[in-house]
Amino acid sequence: MSHDLHQLGVAALAAKLRAKEVSATEAAGHFLKRARTIDAAGRTAATLSAQPVHDAWGAFLSIDEDATLAQARAADARIADGDAGPLVGVPIAHKDVFVTRDFPTTAGSKMLAGYRSPFDATVVARLADAGCVTLGKTSCDELAMGSSNENCAYGPVHNPWDTARVPGGSSGGSAAAVAARLAPAATGTDTGGSIRQPAAFCGITGIKPTYGRASRYGMIAYGSSLDQAGVMAPSAEDCALLLSALCGPDVARDSTSLDVPPEDYSRALGDALAGLRIGIPKEFFGEGLGADVRAAIDAALKEYEKLGATLVPISLPRTELAIPVYYVIAPAEASSNLSRFDGVKFGHRASKYTDLVDMYKKTRAEGFGDEVKRRIMVGTYVLSHGYYDAYYLQAQKIRRMIADDFQQAFAQCDVIAGPVAPTVAWKLGEKADDPVANYLADIFTLPASLAGLPGLSLPCGFGAGDMPVGLQLIGNYFGEAKLLNAAHRFQQATDWHMKKPAGI
Repeated sequence: MSHDLHQLGVAALAAKLRAKEVSATEAAGHFLKRARTIDAAGRTAATLSAQPVHDAWGAFLSIDEDATLAQARAADARIADGDAGPLVGVPIAHKDVFVTRDFPTTAGSKMLAGYRSPFDATVVARLADAGCVTLGKTSCDELAMGSSNENCAYGPVHNPWDTARVPGGSSGGSAAAVAARLAPAATGTDTGGSIRQPAAFCGITGIKPTYGRASRYGMIAYGSSLDQAGVMAPSAEDCALLLSALCGPDVARDSTSLDVPPEDYSRALGDALAGLRIGIPKEFFGEGLGADVRAAIDAALKEYEKLGATLVPISLPRTELAIPVYYVIAPAEASSNLSRFDGVKFGHRASKYTDLVDMYKKTRAEGFGDEVKRRIMVGTYVLSHGYYDAYYLQAQKIRRMIADDFQQAFAQCDVIAGPVAPTVAWKLGEKADDPVANYLADIFTLPASLAGLPGLSLPCGFGAGDMPVGLQLIGNYFGEAKLLNAAHRFQQATDWHMKKPAGI
């Protein structure tokens, strides 16, 4: 059975580990072997600035077999001692924006090439405490800035469903790793849709909890008022198990952490959906939504009606303002957060310079990619004297209005449903010369991020090119258990989440 371990989700694999049908060491070894495949893109270590290539899709940036197997042996010892919690021995991959002691952390940037953290991010530490075994670090758009995972300094990630297409971003490496069954689960971060969109493009389940539910300590910051950690896995049941371990207060180390007790997000799985009111925002179904995506979403909503839910028309009138608001606020916060990458204490430093200011300039010019530079410049501009009131302050006011729109909607419904993205995954390079086209792809995920609401993507069908389509479910604050149950009940009635790319 060990050769089929990659076909199991988190819950099923955890059950086998607890029953001692397979050891954590065997499971880790199986997934490590799967990650040692020939690179389909033909890349070499030399082209990746000595960053090793691990898998056919470019999903992993770093793997350390000795570190992984040491963690697996520790998990086996816990199981032998009778300490078999629900996640002990389960392998997991971490997005490369979470700092880790045992693996380098680059955030997909040359600026942090080879960086080793002296501590683990809280998200990493909590999952380790729960018994998860780290397989490695997954690729992402540089410093989590992007919607396609083409911005990584070490090369793009390829979608396992079609290697000529993007996996989505910025957590594209995590999504590709789970979709290709290189890992049963992976962490991600979602600032404006960076868990939900790649989950949709790669045909897996991903959830971003309420802002503040998961600690940001040890997460390399992009937009501090938006960044939120989450998880990606084949099913909602798997995500519920992982999220239960990952979330919880960390107020001593993260000033934005919510001081609310941890929850068991599996507790409501299996509850009937009779009487569940699903809000359908008209703004999510207008011009710009692909006909193929709409057909899959409509079919999923009909399935929810069969399960007893009621569809309620609602309006989120400021949806179209989410893009300009986000692309003022997030770059403004990024311009501040990224000022720490200056070549002084850690990370890349220019080799030739005349004085300190020259060193700053050359280090940042060499270390940052084009998209990161673009956002730093936009952010610096909107925060500058004379423009702060006109741009940043106005964006914050509209952000509050967007959050208010959601609260008015939740007076009429329990959850909100719609597409994750207007189209299926596009071809690599298709939007490379048009950053605005990339930004527009976030139209349906940005509103929930700006409001700090939990959001989930689950597979619900296929669109053009036989590429996966994701259904987005948005809940009210602290509504993760309700969202996960709604997704779980759908997955009990359908098999979209069980579909895999050819040859996997």
